[in-house]
Amino acid sequence: MGKYHFIAIGGIGMSGLAKYLFEEGHTVTGSDIADSKYITALRELGAKVNIGHNENNLPDDTDVVVVSTAIRENNPELVKAKKLGIKIYHRSDLLEEIAKNSQNKGKIFIGYSGTHGKTTTSGLASFILEKAGLEPSFVVGGIVPEIHTNAQHKEGHYFVAELDESDGTIVKYSPDITVINNLEEDHVDFYKDGMTSLIKTFETFLSHKKEGAKVLINADNPGVNMLKGDFITFGIKDADYIARNIQYTKSGTYFDVYYKDEFLADIYLKISGMHNVYNALAVAASLAESGVNLDCVKDLFSDFTGMGRRFQKVTEINGIEIFDDYAHHPTEIKATLEAVAQRFGKENIVAVFQPHRYTRLKSLWNDFKDSFSNASRVIVTDVYAASEDEISGVNSEKFAAELTGSEYMGGTIEEMARKLMPTLKSGNIVIGLGAGTITNLGKYLEKANGELSCK
Repeated sequence: MGKYHFIAIGGIGMSGLAKYLFEEGHTVTGSDIADSKYITALRELGAKVNIGHNENNLPDDTDVVVVSTAIRENNPELVKAKKLGIKIYHRSDLLEEIAKNSQNKGKIFIGYSGTHGKTTTSGLASFILEKAGLEPSFVVGGIVPEIHTNAQHKEGHYFVAELDESDGTIVKYSPDITVINNLEEDHVDFYKDGMTSLIKTFETFLSHKKEGAKVLINADNPGVNMLKGDFITFGIKDADYIARNIQYTKSGTYFDVYYKDEFLADIYLKISGMHNVYNALAVAASLAESGVNLDCVKDLFSDFTGMGRRFQKVTEINGIEIFDDYAHHPTEIKATLEAVAQRFGKENIVAVFQPHRYTRLKSLWNDFKDSFSNASRVIVTDVYAASEDEISGVNSEKFAAELTGSEYMGGTIEEMARKLMPTLKSGNIVIGLGAGTITNLGKYLEKANGELSCK
């Protein structure tokens, strides 16, 4: 067994890899700039995690140091690792190694990819396989409901992973079953030529396909259809796996799955929206292609309540329901708000949008402006920079001024929540949208309400 040290262990992706290794029997240490619930979970398992980056955090006998793209070359732990000649893995290298080891043990590696939906699809697949008693191993980008974790190592026949395309490292993987949900322009800090760069990266990824491996694509997505190859398709129009008889109700969504005009299963979802029909169809198709009998697991779809930070209810204050959602791309925001409007009615929705990265806001400015039609009120907070430098002329105040009916509320999320709370009323559905500190909105609205009550 090896000794692994994670620099910035507290994020959803790095913590999942660390947990997986710990359960596999390895020694795990790590560090981060701040505590998190993921660090708490790792400490409860027995991992040693230090807060703050210091060369003394790194044990001299470490076998592998794991980093993410965000770790800078002058990080003291990384500098020490290089001096000692310790092997350094990007987190994608580690996931690649875990996946290959799983395949060498005879496991089927199912990888979920695409611009949107990969956390939900990989989480849903993991959930169903676990609830079916198939003991899957998985590493995904969110907390799986009921299982209460983002990763686990077990001895079943399946290994499920979310494959991140944001920094091009997706080219390292070679799943037995690949799902490509959709492809759209995003991560323009890396894909500087937009869709051209993204398609080229996915073509490289697919060129590594093993003999006998299968690739499932969303036949209804224009971006995915720019790829060339021998694919199995899923969709709602003309595809190998088709969702038919789709019905939306306040309690959930119903649809039937057909494979080449043969009925396979009827599925009920508690999660709303057309995007989740596609997500569930992708999972159903990939599990069927992996040898899982859909008729035996179809009822498990109805038990799935959604991944953490995917329209997740975090609190309720005086009849005001507060939700948290990771949506930070125009398509994701539009899909989320459309699903929320179907369920609650447009007139009740207060969308609180924290733009994520200056480069994304700049490149998708007009697309973002078209994403909020299903909200009755839109609050725009300051940009979450995610280590980026500011871009002249690209800011939230200017964006809000151009977005009809929206309001700019600057400051930290806590400061913004103090301004927002007195303006809310019973019946409002408040949804925080973004990949940054907006996830703390519910906590700070509760605090602001307490402060108001004491006056």
